[in-house]
Amino acid sequence: MSQDRHLVAFLRYLAVERGLAANTQQAYGQDLKRFSLSLKASRVPLNRARRQDLLAHVRSLRQAGLSPKSVARAINTLRMFYRYLLAEGEIRQDPTSELDVPRTWKSLPRFLTFEEVDRLLSVPDASKPLGLRDLAMVEVLYATGIRVTELISLKREDLNLQVGYLTCLGKGSKERIVPLGRKAMERLEQYLEKVRPSLVGSSHSPYLFTNRNGRMMTRQGFWKILKSHGASAGIKRRLSPHVLRHSFATHLLEHGADLRSVQMMLGHADISTTQIYTHVNRERLRRIYHDFHPRA
Repeated sequence: MSQDRHLVAFLRYLAVERGLAANTQQAYGQDLKRFSLSLKASRVPLNRARRQDLLAHVRSLRQAGLSPKSVARAINTLRMFYRYLLAEGEIRQDPTSELDVPRTWKSLPRFLTFEEVDRLLSVPDASKPLGLRDLAMVEVLYATGIRVTELISLKREDLNLQVGYLTCLGKGSKERIVPLGRKAMERLEQYLEKVRPSLVGSSHSPYLFTNRNGRMMTRQGFWKILKSHGASAGIKRRLSPHVLRHSFATHLLEHGADLRSVQMMLGHADISTTQIYTHVNRERLRRIYHDFHPRA
């Protein structure tokens, strides 16, 4: 079995048996291809790599300036890969068993203030077809906290405007139901009535949001749209669809939502992932205290 066949088999395992999202598979694939290239110089096949080969690779990643978080992800990828080879009988010993993962500190997620969200939502021109589409997309993203891949993958039948929720397919092909806010529902109704029929045209696209040619919106395409509107709104910080997801979660918790409900709406498998937003709230409270308490 060649290097490439090992990689292909592993990625197929991630997709079919583990049900991982395409983006996650791509990230694992990139990590493994980088390691495979580092082995080629010494003509060592992937299934013959030793602990010293992995250590040399990790050192090269650090020397290349990768962050501890990126190095940790690369090591975790290698661990998963070699455990897979061990289970498949391709190797007799796991070379990653004694490989240490660098300690990483979770950085607090970036999020918008309420005022910045209002400014962002005031930018798209709802009197124009594409402006109304953009506004509906941003409203849905902020109202639900879904991932950008989940947003562009939404289909018309995923909406239930009578009850006020949408159904989306998250990581691991797990389906979840997320409530829709009043404003998002209003914009969606306007978009569905006035814009989507002309965008879809004769293509009969099943997707809720499409580009001007009636095709499925891409992640990069929406990111450019959001970035443009963010610049027009005067938002100086780096803006991405994930920042709106962080804003959704942070604002819910600030208004008293319980952590378990936010976890369900975000589609986090583990509540520890959602707990990062409680750190955001504590940090914000600390800043408010120091800014306003007379004896802080």
